[in-house]
Amino acid sequence: MIKELPILHTNNDALFEKYEAKFKALADKKRLQIMYELTQKGKVCVCDLTEIVEMAQSKLSYHLKILLDANLIIKETEGTMNYYSLNPDEVNHLLSEELCCIFRRNSCC
Repeated sequence: MIKELPILHTNNDALFEKYEAKFKALADKKRLQIMYELTQKGKVCVCDLTEIVEMAQSKLSYHLKILLDANLIIKETEGTMNYYSLNPDEVNHLLSEELCCIFRRNSCC
């Protein structure tokens, strides 16, 4: 017996656009490296992150903005300093158990 697929409704467009942005943000080696480093180090100042990922601050800011817009990372401002960390709820929601292990700090599959 052939299983019928559910009919897609136009209200799904916004949901699909949200996921499209998230997966586009993930589809870049440098952004994956940034997320990995945030996983390993926790909350990191942007000035330290430039050295860790060996990237000019202007390029790093571009990548951080994409990750922020996709809600994959969190930005906290303390005084004049910006600190970034991974948004674990969003990452766990998006990725399979196998892939989540890469971005989980204290546990593995």
